[in-house]
Amino acid sequence: MREGIIATLCVFISLAIFVTPALSHHSFAMYDQTKTLTLTGIAHQFVAQANHAELHFYLVGPDGKPSRDKDGKPVDYGMEMGGAAAMAQQGITAASFPAGVVFSVKLNPLRDGSNFGSKAGNSAIAKCPTDKVTGKTTAVPAAGKHCDSVPGMTLLGGTTF
Repeated sequence: MREGIIATLCVFISLAIFVTPALSHHSFAMYDQTKTLTLTGIAHQFVAQANHAELHFYLVGPDGKPSRDKDGKPVDYGMEMGGAAAMAQQGITAASFPAGVVFSVKLNPLRDGSNFGSKAGNSAIAKCPTDKVTGKTTAVPAAGKHCDSVPGMTLLGGTTF
């Protein structure tokens, strides 16, 4: 009887130790990994978190101009990546993506259609050229193109766009 109670207690403790951390982190099932969007945007916020870094940006349309919603406001988009420490090792930080920097990224969108996604696989972020002193973008892609087409662009977080 006593061994049965101890065994049951061990099972519950094991579940608490191993299942709780697994539940505290989400799966990527909420992202449609059968779809890959290639977007260009203007960074407005980098959020460094332990679980996931996020880069928030205003969407640039195929005409090369910032996209606007029906109310005339910029279309806000967000992207989830790996943890901030892992992203920093790849050169993706708040310092490398200050507000106003233009970049292009491939991402898997949320299944619900919200303006948010997860950086696709091992694809890099193509950052348009920036002034080394001011950090401001110095060249943007032509209409219908992305930052990977701009001479002087840099790839961060991967070797291919």
